[in-house]
Amino acid sequence: MAKMKQVSAFFCSNCGFESSKWMGQCPGCREWNTMTEEVMRTGKATGDKASGRSLTVKPQTLSAVSMREEDKFYTHIAELDRVLGGGIVPGQLVLVGGDPGIGKSTLLLQMCRLLALDGRKVLYISGEESLRQIKLRAQRLGEFSDALSLLCETDLDSIEWVIEKERPQVVIIDSIQTMFCDRVSSAPGSVSQVREATGVFLRMAKSLTVSIFIVGHVTKEGTVAGPRVLEHMVDTVLYFEGERHASYRILRGVKNRFGSTNEIGVFEMRENGLREVENPSEYMLSGRPCGASGSVVACAMEGSRPMLIEIQALVCDSNFNIPRRQTTGTDFNRVNLLMAVLEKRLGLHMGQMDAYVNLAGGMKLMEPALDLAIVIAMISSYQNVAMDDRTVIFGEVGLSGEVRGVSMAERRLQEAKKLGFTLCVMPQSNYEMLTTADKTGIKIIGVSNLAQVIEQVF
Repeated sequence: MAKMKQVSAFFCSNCGFESSKWMGQCPGCREWNTMTEEVMRTGKATGDKASGRSLTVKPQTLSAVSMREEDKFYTHIAELDRVLGGGIVPGQLVLVGGDPGIGKSTLLLQMCRLLALDGRKVLYISGEESLRQIKLRAQRLGEFSDALSLLCETDLDSIEWVIEKERPQVVIIDSIQTMFCDRVSSAPGSVSQVREATGVFLRMAKSLTVSIFIVGHVTKEGTVAGPRVLEHMVDTVLYFEGERHASYRILRGVKNRFGSTNEIGVFEMRENGLREVENPSEYMLSGRPCGASGSVVACAMEGSRPMLIEIQALVCDSNFNIPRRQTTGTDFNRVNLLMAVLEKRLGLHMGQMDAYVNLAGGMKLMEPALDLAIVIAMISSYQNVAMDDRTVIFGEVGLSGEVRGVSMAERRLQEAKKLGFTLCVMPQSNYEMLTTADKTGIKIIGVSNLAQVIEQVF
Protein backbone atom coordinates (compact mmCIF):
# COMPACT_ATOMS: atom_id res chain seq x y z
CA MET A 1 0.00 0.00 0.00
CA ALA A 2 1.08 3.57 -0.62
CA LYS A 3 1.85 5.59 2.45
CA MET A 4 -0.10 8.86 2.41
CA LYS A 5 1.00 11.92 4.31
CA GLN A 6 -0.05 15.54 4.40
CA VAL A 7 2.44 18.29 3.59
CA SER A 8 1.78 22.00 3.88
CA ALA A 9 3.02 24.36 1.20
CA PHE A 10 2.65 28.08 0.60
CA PHE A 11 1.45 29.46 -2.74
CA CYS A 12 1.28 33.01 -4.04
CA SER A 13 -2.32 33.86 -4.91
CA ASN A 14 -1.08 36.32 -7.54
CA CYS A 15 1.48 34.38 -9.61
CA GLY A 16 1.39 30.83 -8.18
CA PHE A 17 4.94 30.81 -6.74
CA GLU A 18 5.42 27.80 -4.45
CA SER A 19 7.46 27.87 -1.24
CA SER A 20 7.95 25.52 1.69
CA LYS A 21 7.68 28.40 4.20
CA TRP A 22 5.69 31.59 4.51
CA MET A 23 7.23 34.84 3.28
CA GLY A 24 5.90 38.37 3.49
CA GLN A 25 6.92 39.22 -0.08
CA CYS A 26 6.58 36.80 -2.98
CA PRO A 27 9.97 36.29 -4.70
CA GLY A 28 8.20 35.70 -8.03
CA CYS A 29 5.99 38.77 -8.49
CA ARG A 30 7.26 40.95 -5.59
CA GLU A 31 3.74 41.36 -4.17
CA TRP A 32 3.22 41.62 -0.42
CA ASN A 33 1.00 39.39 1.76
CA THR A 34 -0.07 37.07 -1.08
CA MET A 35 1.35 33.79 0.29
CA THR A 36 -1.39 31.40 1.45
CA GLU A 37 -0.98 27.99 3.10
CA GLU A 38 -2.52 24.90 1.50
CA VAL A 39 -2.39 21.27 2.53
CA MET A 40 -1.14 18.85 -0.11
CA ARG A 41 -1.40 15.07 0.01
CA THR A 42 1.54 13.06 -1.22
CA GLY A 43 1.95 9.32 -1.55
CA LYS A 44 4.93 7.01 -1.76
CA ALA A 45 4.33 3.98 -3.96
CA THR A 46 6.08 0.70 -3.08
CA GLY A 47 5.63 -1.05 -6.43
CA ASP A 48 3.58 -1.31 -9.56
CA LYS A 49 0.58 -2.81 -7.76
CA ALA A 50 0.61 -0.05 -5.18
CA SER A 51 0.75 2.65 -7.83
CA GLY A 52 -1.96 0.97 -9.88
CA ARG A 53 -0.10 1.59 -13.12
CA SER A 54 0.27 -0.82 -15.99
CA LEU A 55 3.56 -1.56 -17.72
CA THR A 56 1.92 -2.28 -21.10
CA VAL A 57 2.69 1.16 -22.59
CA LYS A 58 4.81 1.06 -25.75
CA PRO A 59 6.63 3.91 -27.50
CA GLN A 60 5.84 4.67 -31.12
CA THR A 61 8.11 5.94 -33.88
CA LEU A 62 7.51 9.34 -35.43
CA SER A 63 6.95 7.88 -38.88
CA ALA A 64 4.19 5.63 -37.55
CA VAL A 65 2.10 8.59 -36.35
CA SER A 66 -0.57 9.34 -38.96
CA MET A 67 -1.46 12.94 -39.78
CA ARG A 68 -4.52 13.57 -41.91
CA GLU A 69 -6.09 16.83 -43.03
CA GLU A 70 -9.47 15.73 -41.67
CA ASP A 71 -7.99 15.55 -38.16
CA LYS A 72 -8.88 19.24 -37.76
CA PHE A 73 -12.54 20.18 -37.86
CA TYR A 74 -13.98 23.64 -38.30
CA THR A 75 -16.02 25.61 -35.76
CA HIS A 76 -17.75 27.41 -38.70
CA ILE A 77 -16.74 30.73 -37.11
CA ALA A 78 -14.07 31.97 -39.52
CA GLU A 79 -12.45 34.39 -37.06
CA LEU A 80 -12.20 31.70 -34.37
CA ASP A 81 -10.82 29.14 -36.84
CA ARG A 82 -8.19 31.68 -37.90
CA VAL A 83 -6.94 32.17 -34.33
CA LEU A 84 -7.02 28.42 -33.58
CA GLY A 85 -4.79 27.76 -36.60
CA GLY A 86 -7.39 26.41 -39.03
CA GLY A 87 -9.79 24.59 -36.72
CA ILE A 88 -9.99 22.38 -33.65
CA VAL A 89 -7.56 19.49 -33.20
CA PRO A 90 -9.01 16.39 -31.47
CA GLY A 91 -7.51 16.17 -27.99
CA GLN A 92 -6.69 19.88 -27.89
CA LEU A 93 -6.89 21.69 -24.55
CA VAL A 94 -7.74 25.38 -25.02
CA LEU A 95 -7.78 28.08 -22.34
CA VAL A 96 -10.00 31.11 -23.04
CA GLY A 97 -9.43 34.12 -20.78
CA GLY A 98 -11.05 37.53 -20.63
CA ASP A 99 -12.65 40.16 -18.43
CA PRO A 100 -16.06 39.42 -16.86
CA GLY A 101 -18.90 40.21 -19.24
CA ILE A 102 -16.66 40.46 -22.30
CA GLY A 103 -18.46 37.61 -24.13
CA LYS A 104 -16.42 34.43 -23.47
CA SER A 105 -19.46 32.27 -22.70
CA THR A 106 -21.41 33.77 -25.60
CA LEU A 107 -18.64 32.99 -28.08
CA LEU A 108 -18.25 29.41 -26.86
CA LEU A 109 -22.02 28.85 -26.83
CA GLN A 110 -22.20 30.08 -30.44
CA MET A 111 -19.41 27.66 -31.29
CA CYS A 112 -21.29 24.83 -29.57
CA ARG A 113 -24.44 25.67 -31.54
CA LEU A 114 -22.66 25.49 -34.91
CA LEU A 115 -20.76 22.31 -33.99
CA ALA A 116 -24.00 20.64 -32.84
CA LEU A 117 -25.76 21.64 -36.07
CA ASP A 118 -22.82 20.07 -37.91
CA GLY A 119 -23.60 16.77 -36.18
CA ARG A 120 -20.83 16.79 -33.57
CA LYS A 121 -21.52 15.76 -29.99
CA VAL A 122 -20.91 18.68 -27.62
CA LEU A 123 -21.07 18.87 -23.80
CA TYR A 124 -21.34 22.27 -22.11
CA ILE A 125 -20.45 22.12 -18.39
CA SER A 126 -21.20 25.21 -16.32
CA GLY A 127 -20.24 25.78 -12.72
CA GLU A 128 -21.53 29.36 -12.60
CA GLU A 129 -24.96 29.33 -14.26
CA SER A 130 -28.06 27.17 -13.98
CA LEU A 131 -29.61 25.35 -16.92
CA ARG A 132 -32.36 27.98 -17.18
CA GLN A 133 -29.81 30.80 -17.34
CA ILE A 134 -27.91 29.04 -20.12
CA LYS A 135 -31.13 28.51 -22.08
CA LEU A 136 -32.08 32.17 -21.73
CA ARG A 137 -28.77 33.17 -23.30
CA ALA A 138 -29.05 30.45 -25.93
CA GLN A 139 -32.46 31.73 -27.09
CA ARG A 140 -30.80 34.92 -28.33
CA LEU A 141 -28.35 33.00 -30.52
CA GLY A 142 -30.77 30.92 -32.61
CA GLU A 143 -31.90 27.34 -32.97
CA PHE A 144 -29.94 24.57 -31.22
CA SER A 145 -29.58 20.90 -32.05
CA ASP A 146 -30.06 17.99 -29.64
CA ALA A 147 -26.41 17.11 -30.16
CA LEU A 148 -25.63 19.74 -27.50
CA SER A 149 -25.95 18.59 -23.88
CA LEU A 150 -25.82 20.76 -20.78
CA LEU A 151 -24.50 19.92 -17.32
CA CYS A 152 -24.34 22.06 -14.19
CA GLU A 153 -21.70 20.51 -11.96
CA THR A 154 -18.58 21.54 -10.07
CA ASP A 155 -17.40 18.17 -8.67
CA LEU A 156 -14.41 17.04 -10.72
CA ASP A 157 -15.00 13.31 -10.19
CA SER A 158 -18.60 13.55 -11.41
CA ILE A 159 -17.54 15.54 -14.47
CA GLU A 160 -14.83 13.00 -15.29
CA TRP A 161 -17.36 10.14 -15.04
CA VAL A 162 -19.85 11.93 -17.33
CA ILE A 163 -17.21 12.67 -19.98
CA GLU A 164 -15.98 9.06 -19.98
CA LYS A 165 -19.58 7.82 -20.28
CA GLU A 166 -20.90 10.25 -22.89
CA ARG A 167 -17.67 10.51 -24.96
CA PRO A 168 -18.41 13.92 -26.54
CA GLN A 169 -16.15 15.39 -29.21
CA VAL A 170 -16.02 18.87 -27.65
CA VAL A 171 -16.36 19.84 -23.97
CA ILE A 172 -16.73 23.37 -22.56
CA ILE A 173 -15.72 24.02 -18.93
CA ASP A 174 -17.14 27.32 -17.64
CA SER A 175 -15.16 28.08 -15.59
CA ILE A 176 -12.00 26.41 -14.25
CA GLN A 177 -12.12 28.50 -11.06
CA THR A 178 -15.39 26.83 -9.98
CA MET A 179 -14.19 23.23 -10.31
CA PHE A 180 -13.69 21.36 -7.03
CA CYS A 181 -11.76 18.18 -6.25
CA ASP A 182 -12.22 16.62 -2.79
CA ARG A 183 -8.71 15.15 -2.93
CA VAL A 184 -7.32 18.67 -2.52
CA SER A 185 -8.04 20.27 0.84
CA SER A 186 -8.51 23.86 -0.29
CA ALA A 187 -11.31 26.09 -1.52
CA PRO A 188 -12.44 26.16 -5.19
CA GLY A 189 -10.46 28.67 -7.21
CA SER A 190 -7.28 28.25 -5.16
CA VAL A 191 -3.93 27.51 -6.74
CA SER A 192 -4.02 23.81 -5.85
CA GLN A 193 -7.60 23.29 -7.07
CA VAL A 194 -7.01 25.04 -10.40
CA ARG A 195 -3.81 23.08 -11.01
CA GLU A 196 -5.41 19.75 -10.08
CA ALA A 197 -8.49 20.39 -12.27
CA THR A 198 -6.38 21.41 -15.26
CA GLY A 199 -4.25 18.30 -14.88
CA VAL A 200 -7.36 16.09 -14.90
CA PHE A 201 -8.78 17.78 -18.01
CA LEU A 202 -5.39 17.53 -19.74
CA ARG A 203 -5.26 13.79 -19.10
CA MET A 204 -8.84 13.30 -20.34
CA ALA A 205 -8.23 15.38 -23.47
CA LYS A 206 -5.20 13.30 -24.48
CA SER A 207 -6.47 9.85 -23.45
CA LEU A 208 -10.05 10.19 -24.76
CA THR A 209 -9.19 12.46 -27.75
CA VAL A 210 -11.71 15.04 -26.58
CA SER A 211 -11.24 18.73 -27.38
CA ILE A 212 -11.75 20.69 -24.16
CA PHE A 213 -12.23 24.46 -23.90
CA ILE A 214 -11.56 25.91 -20.43
CA VAL A 215 -12.84 29.37 -19.47
CA GLY A 216 -10.57 31.25 -17.07
CA HIS A 217 -11.11 34.50 -15.21
CA VAL A 218 -8.44 37.19 -15.40
CA THR A 219 -6.78 39.32 -12.75
CA LYS A 220 -6.65 43.12 -12.70
CA GLU A 221 -3.38 42.92 -14.66
CA GLY A 222 -5.19 41.10 -17.49
CA THR A 223 -3.63 37.64 -17.00
CA VAL A 224 -5.51 34.42 -16.27
CA ALA A 225 -6.13 34.04 -12.55
CA GLY A 226 -4.36 31.16 -10.87
CA PRO A 227 -0.88 29.69 -11.20
CA ARG A 228 1.22 30.48 -14.26
CA VAL A 229 1.59 26.75 -14.80
CA LEU A 230 -2.01 26.76 -16.07
CA GLU A 231 -0.93 28.41 -19.31
CA HIS A 232 2.01 26.04 -19.68
CA MET A 233 -0.16 22.93 -19.39
CA VAL A 234 -2.70 23.76 -22.10
CA ASP A 235 -2.13 23.59 -25.85
CA THR A 236 -3.68 26.94 -26.77
CA VAL A 237 -4.25 30.17 -24.84
CA LEU A 238 -6.77 32.69 -26.20
CA TYR A 239 -7.53 36.10 -24.73
CA PHE A 240 -10.82 37.86 -25.45
CA GLU A 241 -10.13 41.59 -25.29
CA GLY A 242 -12.07 44.82 -25.72
CA GLU A 243 -13.85 47.50 -23.78
CA ARG A 244 -16.87 46.13 -21.98
CA HIS A 245 -19.10 49.00 -23.11
CA ALA A 246 -17.79 49.06 -26.70
CA SER A 247 -19.26 46.94 -29.48
CA TYR A 248 -16.03 45.41 -30.80
CA ARG A 249 -14.20 42.39 -29.38
CA ILE A 250 -10.75 41.02 -30.27
CA LEU A 251 -9.80 37.36 -29.85
CA ARG A 252 -6.02 37.08 -29.62
CA GLY A 253 -3.93 33.91 -29.49
CA VAL A 254 -0.89 34.17 -27.21
CA LYS A 255 0.04 30.46 -27.33
CA ASN A 256 -0.80 27.83 -29.91
CA ARG A 257 0.90 24.49 -30.45
CA PHE A 258 -1.07 23.91 -33.65
CA GLY A 259 -0.82 27.28 -35.39
CA SER A 260 0.47 30.85 -35.38
CA THR A 261 0.31 32.98 -32.24
CA ASN A 262 0.10 36.27 -34.15
CA GLU A 263 -3.44 35.91 -35.51
CA ILE A 264 -6.41 37.84 -34.18
CA GLY A 265 -10.15 37.58 -34.69
CA VAL A 266 -12.42 40.63 -34.64
CA PHE A 267 -16.03 40.42 -33.48
CA GLU A 268 -18.86 42.86 -32.92
CA MET A 269 -21.25 42.39 -30.01
CA ARG A 270 -24.91 42.58 -30.99
CA GLU A 271 -28.24 41.68 -29.39
CA ASN A 272 -28.24 38.23 -31.00
CA GLY A 273 -24.65 37.43 -30.06
CA LEU A 274 -21.23 38.05 -31.57
CA ARG A 275 -20.92 38.83 -35.29
CA GLU A 276 -17.70 38.37 -37.23
CA VAL A 277 -16.04 41.46 -38.68
CA GLU A 278 -14.70 40.26 -42.03
CA ASN A 279 -13.06 43.60 -42.91
CA PRO A 280 -11.58 45.06 -39.69
CA SER A 281 -9.88 47.92 -41.56
CA GLU A 282 -13.16 49.33 -42.82
CA TYR A 283 -14.74 48.81 -39.42
CA MET A 284 -11.90 50.58 -37.56
CA LEU A 285 -11.92 53.58 -39.93
CA SER A 286 -15.66 54.19 -39.70
CA GLY A 287 -16.48 57.64 -38.28
CA ARG A 288 -13.04 59.03 -39.10
CA PRO A 289 -12.95 62.87 -39.28
CA CYS A 290 -12.09 64.51 -42.60
CA GLY A 291 -9.57 67.36 -42.84
CA ALA A 292 -8.50 67.20 -39.18
CA SER A 293 -4.89 67.84 -38.22
CA GLY A 294 -3.10 65.13 -36.27
CA SER A 295 -5.14 62.33 -37.86
CA VAL A 296 -3.41 59.81 -40.14
CA VAL A 297 -4.07 56.22 -41.24
CA ALA A 298 -1.44 53.55 -40.58
CA CYS A 299 -1.25 49.95 -41.71
CA ALA A 300 -0.27 47.36 -39.10
CA MET A 301 0.08 43.60 -39.40
CA GLU A 302 -1.61 41.22 -36.98
CA GLY A 303 -0.21 37.85 -37.96
CA SER A 304 -0.91 37.47 -41.67
CA ARG A 305 -3.71 40.06 -41.65
CA PRO A 306 -3.08 43.70 -42.65
CA MET A 307 -5.19 46.17 -40.70
CA LEU A 308 -5.67 49.87 -41.34
CA ILE A 309 -6.16 51.96 -38.22
CA GLU A 310 -6.44 55.66 -37.50
CA ILE A 311 -3.75 57.26 -35.33
CA GLN A 312 -4.69 60.51 -33.65
CA ALA A 313 -2.15 62.90 -32.10
CA LEU A 314 -2.63 66.15 -30.22
CA VAL A 315 0.43 68.33 -29.50
CA CYS A 316 -0.11 71.60 -27.66
CA ASP A 317 1.65 74.00 -25.28
CA SER A 318 1.96 72.77 -21.72
CA ASN A 319 0.67 74.67 -18.70
CA PHE A 320 2.74 72.57 -16.29
CA ASN A 321 6.41 72.52 -15.34
CA ILE A 322 6.58 68.91 -16.51
CA PRO A 323 4.78 68.39 -19.85
CA ARG A 324 2.11 65.76 -19.86
CA ARG A 325 2.37 62.75 -22.18
CA GLN A 326 -0.42 60.20 -22.58
CA THR A 327 -0.90 57.28 -24.96
CA THR A 328 -3.83 54.95 -25.60
CA GLY A 329 -3.27 51.74 -27.51
CA THR A 330 0.48 52.09 -28.08
CA ASP A 331 3.72 52.12 -26.07
CA PHE A 332 4.13 55.22 -23.92
CA ASN A 333 7.94 55.03 -23.89
CA ARG A 334 8.04 54.65 -27.67
CA VAL A 335 6.13 57.92 -28.12
CA ASN A 336 8.55 59.73 -25.81
CA LEU A 337 11.46 58.34 -27.82
CA LEU A 338 9.95 59.52 -31.13
CA MET A 339 9.37 63.00 -29.70
CA ALA A 340 13.04 63.16 -28.69
CA VAL A 341 14.04 62.15 -32.24
CA LEU A 342 11.84 64.93 -33.69
CA GLU A 343 13.41 67.52 -31.42
CA LYS A 344 16.99 66.41 -32.04
CA ARG A 345 16.88 65.61 -35.78
CA LEU A 346 14.29 68.11 -37.07
CA GLY A 347 14.64 70.92 -34.53
CA LEU A 348 10.97 70.80 -33.51
CA HIS A 349 10.75 72.16 -29.96
CA MET A 350 8.56 69.51 -28.34
CA GLY A 351 10.29 69.39 -24.96
CA GLN A 352 7.73 71.78 -23.43
CA MET A 353 4.70 70.42 -25.29
CA ASP A 354 1.91 68.18 -24.06
CA ALA A 355 1.42 65.18 -26.32
CA TYR A 356 -1.53 62.79 -26.56
CA VAL A 357 -1.52 59.82 -28.93
CA ASN A 358 -4.54 57.60 -29.45
CA LEU A 359 -5.24 54.55 -31.60
CA ALA A 360 -8.88 55.03 -32.58
CA GLY A 361 -11.23 52.14 -31.93
CA GLY A 362 -9.46 50.97 -28.77
CA MET A 363 -6.93 48.77 -30.57
CA LYS A 364 -3.65 47.90 -28.82
CA LEU A 365 -0.73 47.63 -31.23
CA MET A 366 3.01 47.68 -30.43
CA GLU A 367 4.37 47.11 -33.94
CA PRO A 368 7.41 49.28 -34.88
CA ALA A 369 5.81 49.87 -38.31
CA LEU A 370 3.53 52.43 -36.64
CA ASP A 371 6.48 54.74 -35.84
CA LEU A 372 6.33 56.76 -39.06
CA ALA A 373 2.56 57.25 -38.78
CA ILE A 374 2.88 58.44 -35.17
CA VAL A 375 5.67 60.87 -36.17
CA ILE A 376 3.64 62.31 -39.07
CA ALA A 377 0.54 62.60 -36.86
CA MET A 378 2.51 64.57 -34.24
CA ILE A 379 4.07 66.84 -36.89
CA SER A 380 0.62 67.39 -38.41
CA SER A 381 -0.79 68.43 -35.04
CA TYR A 382 2.28 70.52 -34.16
CA GLN A 383 2.09 72.49 -37.42
CA ASN A 384 -1.74 72.35 -37.52
CA VAL A 385 -1.64 71.01 -41.08
CA ALA A 386 -4.12 68.31 -42.09
CA MET A 387 -3.01 65.29 -44.10
CA ASP A 388 -4.80 64.03 -47.20
CA ASP A 389 -7.65 61.73 -46.11
CA ARG A 390 -6.66 59.12 -48.72
CA THR A 391 -3.09 58.66 -47.42
CA VAL A 392 -1.80 55.55 -45.64
CA ILE A 393 1.56 55.45 -43.81
CA PHE A 394 3.84 52.77 -42.39
CA GLY A 395 7.54 52.47 -41.48
CA GLU A 396 9.94 52.20 -38.53
CA VAL A 397 11.88 55.23 -37.27
CA GLY A 398 15.38 54.89 -35.78
CA LEU A 399 17.20 57.14 -33.31
CA SER A 400 19.19 58.77 -36.10
CA GLY A 401 16.01 59.84 -37.83
CA GLU A 402 16.27 57.15 -40.50
CA VAL A 403 13.16 55.35 -41.78
CA ARG A 404 13.70 51.59 -41.80
CA GLY A 405 11.91 48.98 -43.86
CA VAL A 406 9.17 46.73 -42.47
CA SER A 407 7.93 43.26 -43.33
CA MET A 408 5.10 42.38 -45.75
CA ALA A 409 4.97 45.80 -47.41
CA GLU A 410 3.17 44.33 -50.43
CA ARG A 411 0.26 43.06 -48.34
CA ARG A 412 -0.06 46.40 -46.57
CA LEU A 413 -0.15 48.15 -49.94
CA GLN A 414 -2.82 45.80 -51.28
CA GLU A 415 -5.02 46.47 -48.25
CA ALA A 416 -4.70 50.23 -48.82
CA LYS A 417 -5.65 49.82 -52.49
CA LYS A 418 -8.66 47.70 -51.61
CA LEU A 419 -10.09 50.45 -49.40
CA GLY A 420 -9.53 53.18 -52.01
CA PHE A 421 -6.44 54.95 -50.68
CA THR A 422 -4.57 56.91 -53.38
CA LEU A 423 -1.28 57.78 -51.62
CA CYS A 424 1.12 55.66 -49.58
CA VAL A 425 4.16 56.84 -47.60
CA MET A 426 6.58 53.99 -46.94
CA PRO A 427 10.30 53.37 -46.35
CA GLN A 428 12.52 53.78 -49.41
CA SER A 429 13.95 50.28 -48.93
CA ASN A 430 10.47 48.77 -49.24
CA TYR A 431 9.67 50.95 -52.24
CA GLU A 432 12.71 49.66 -54.15
CA MET A 433 11.63 46.04 -53.63
CA LEU A 434 8.13 46.54 -55.05
CA THR A 435 7.25 45.23 -58.50
CA THR A 436 5.61 47.26 -61.25
CA ALA A 437 2.27 45.57 -60.53
CA ASP A 438 2.45 46.63 -56.88
CA LYS A 439 3.03 50.27 -57.84
CA THR A 440 0.05 50.56 -60.19
CA GLY A 441 -3.18 52.11 -58.94
CA ILE A 442 -1.67 54.12 -56.10
CA LYS A 443 0.91 56.88 -55.74
CA ILE A 444 3.85 55.88 -53.53
CA ILE A 445 6.32 58.15 -51.74
CA GLY A 446 9.49 56.45 -50.51
CA VAL A 447 11.34 58.18 -47.66
CA SER A 448 14.66 57.23 -46.07
CA ASN A 449 14.81 59.83 -43.26
CA LEU A 450 12.63 62.35 -41.45
CA ALA A 451 14.02 65.28 -43.45
CA GLN A 452 12.50 63.76 -46.58
CA VAL A 453 9.21 63.36 -44.73
CA ILE A 454 9.07 67.11 -44.08
CA GLU A 455 10.11 67.88 -47.66
CA GLN A 456 7.85 65.48 -49.56
CA VAL A 457 4.86 64.90 -47.30
CA PHE A 458 4.31 68.37 -45.78
